Amino acid sequence: MTDAPALEIDGLERRFGERAALRGISVRLERGQTLAVFGANGAGKTTLLRVLATLLRPHAGTVRVLGAALPREAWKVRGAVGYLGHEPLLYPRLSARENLAFHARLHRVGERRVDEVLAAVGLERRADEPVRELSRGLLQRAAVARAVLHDPPLLLLDEPRANLDPAAAELLEPLIGRASGRARVLVTHDIEGGLTECDVALGLRAGRQVFAGAADAAQVRELYR
Repeated sequence: MTDAPALEIDGLERRFGERAALRGISVRLERGQTLAVFGANGAGKTTLLRVLATLLRPHAGTVRVLGAALPREAWKVRGAVGYLGHEPLLYPRLSARENLAFHARLHRVGERRVDEVLAAVGLERRADEPVRELSRGLLQRAAVARAVLHDPPLLLLDEPRANLDPAAAELLEPLIGRASGRARVLVTHDIEGGLTECDVALGLRAGRQVFAGAADAAQVRELYR
């Protein structure tokens, strides 16, 4: 898996019953690069992330994540990706520290890493409070900590800066931004910001691929009309 591209997708299809949520998606992303995914609500952006995170099975096409074929080698992928979706994927009654300790055991990560990540997201002082008592911004920080805890080479990010003020977004940049050096799939409605951050742009409309590769702001805006 070391030398394989971050993503190799060819003809991906995913259905929900008779409805095709993704049809004919093909894109390639190299290690360390960023793929920005654009499209209106219902375009298939979150479905794509969930397929890449092995939470949904592809119904057709070829999908390789870090060289592992989905769904056959999904077990290889789960420990190598960090997924940050709309939901924080944290147990609300547990503290941030307890949540991270649980995930650390799943990924065979030491306790020192838990402390490092809590400090990196600025949660040291609130680390032992139940996450259900945290503000949305602090909850997003905890979710980021969970996503990067195991130092994954690929991040799958669905509007990662949601609920973050500018200072918090800057704080998390070394973890989930370009500065992280990780390959990233970034779902965003921020057209200018997404184009600035990405190496490859993917435009979706109603589950179909409109463009993949270089794109400008005018092309992206057309997706929302």
